[in-house]
Amino acid sequence: QAAPAAPAAPAAPVTGDRPLAKPPVRKLAKDLGVDLATVVPSGPDGIITREDVHAAVSAPEPARAAAPRSEPAAPAPSPSAPSSYDTTRETRVPVKGVRKATAAAMVGSAFTAPHVTEFVTVDVTRTMKLVEELKQDKEYTGLRVNPLLLIAKALLVAIRRNPDVNASWDEAAQEIVVKHYVNLGIAAATPRGLIVPNIKDAHAQTLPQLAGSLGELVSTAREGKTSPAAMQGGTVTITNVGVFGVDTGTPILNPGESAILAVGAIKLQPWVHKGKVKPRQVTTLALSFDHRLVDGELGSKVLADVAAVLEQPKRLISWA
Repeated sequence: QAAPAAPAAPAAPVTGDRPLAKPPVRKLAKDLGVDLATVVPSGPDGIITREDVHAAVSAPEPARAAAPRSEPAAPAPSPSAPSSYDTTRETRVPVKGVRKATAAAMVGSAFTAPHVTEFVTVDVTRTMKLVEELKQDKEYTGLRVNPLLLIAKALLVAIRRNPDVNASWDEAAQEIVVKHYVNLGIAAATPRGLIVPNIKDAHAQTLPQLAGSLGELVSTAREGKTSPAAMQGGTVTITNVGVFGVDTGTPILNPGESAILAVGAIKLQPWVHKGKVKPRQVTTLALSFDHRLVDGELGSKVLADVAAVLEQPKRLISWA
């Protein structure tokens, strides 16, 4: 006699045969190819939220809720997979793991959060000088000191001055949730793909503490040891595209976050300084934000504050 089957994971509550979810969440699930009947809800009264759909995409198969069983049938062939192709002219790479989850999350973010991106070009010569001074400071011995450290601190100062930018959108409750803490995400390119671990409560850290946290985050990511918990709960993110030599980009929001700052390459350029054209260290910043949460005025103030700190890093003290 066959052993009894293991109990299935709890399925989403249904009304008749229809899981409880609002129209935008149904559209998101359709775009991501997620069957709502397999999603475990977390909203009030068993309502499926956007976060539940994203979790279903990124979760391993055993962690998903079991869909109602039907009679076994032979799997249908994938309509997009060709029966053969010229391996001398094409290479096909299966999309799975971190890359698959990232792709799904970015599609979901792009089609659910109305993105706005603003740009500013700024003279960061004084910031670069401060970086060199900090490298010689005994308090920073053994710590990773680079422009990203001061850019991160500048963003944290801008958020403190404009706290409403640090928020998220609750689709189920139709509410804006303003966070009184900053979990600062740092986009990191790794052999596994793009990941965005975050520094918990970065707003409460001193500059040396932030340097230590950034160093640990980067090292852990490069070693492929970033934990799932480190990639959850982010509120805003920085992506440093300048390390690839590009000027800037239009970054896509990390799901559930309100803003993302892209930092371009820092280059020596001719710049008008004190009425004269001089060679100065210059970069371009791009801030993308969710227009449901952040209007143009607020987004502009945040970006302007980041630029102002990087142009005159003494504002890290005067604006503290």
